[in-house]
Amino acid sequence: QVQLVESGGGLVQPGGSLRLSCAASGTIFSFDLMAWYRQAPGKERELVATVTRGDPTNYADSVKGRFTISRDNAKNTVYLQMNNLEPEDTAVYYCNAKRFVDLRWYTYWGQGTRVTVSS
Repeated sequence: QVQLVESGGGLVQPGGSLRLSCAASGTIFSFDLMAWYRQAPGKERELVATVTRGDPTNYADSVKGRFTISRDNAKNTVYLQMNNLEPEDTAVYYCNAKRFVDLRWYTYWGQGTRVTVSS
């Protein structure tokens, strides 16, 4: 079974930084796309950032210039570096992985890690 395990969440003051990690079983090279989502209380889950096998990245407008997604294939890990955090960034952050096999998309989710930005 594919397992994604997030870590690195916690409490941070506005303007602070956190680095989230997503450790995957197997090789992340087998995934066509990996992403970070987040879900704030009372809101729908939203896409934060994506990274493909070849490194191209995309970000939600709300985090551009502040967040950086990256992948380390050797460590089978995806990271989300979050800088200049704002209270609006408070949410549970989820790691997501997708791969296209036999004409079908397979999607996997981590358990989530909480990020709280508050004074």
